[in-house]
Amino acid sequence: MHAQNLAVVKGLVSVAWADGHVSREETEVLDALLEAFHALPSEAHELRKFAQSPRSLADVPVGELGFAARRQLLQHAVLLSYVDGKQDEKEKSLLEELVVALEIPPLEARDLMRDADENARKLLELL
Repeated sequence: MHAQNLAVVKGLVSVAWADGHVSREETEVLDALLEAFHALPSEAHELRKFAQSPRSLADVPVGELGFAARRQLLQHAVLLSYVDGKQDEKEKSLLEELVVALEIPPLEARDLMRDADENARKLLELL
């Protein structure tokens, strides 16, 4: 598994923990990403172990993320914040902190988050 993909998944784990717990739906999304990123069984095991305890943005290896991967993480994070049916205030706050941590310019971040938000809402309508 590429180091950037590992960092993206770790970032998403911190988003999943934003509201104090990781839902079944969030776990399913993380597992799907591990599969999509072709994680080896040992890597998947380590990431699942990593996700078992509360995580914050301090646990995200931001330095391993390139330009595109930072934006990918932000958009995936917005989608993940809706996966349990609602985006709560703690998740919104963490997303704002994530923008700063990823050093994405505010106007660009606003557009990325708006697009991801719209996509998430459309997906919710399908459920």
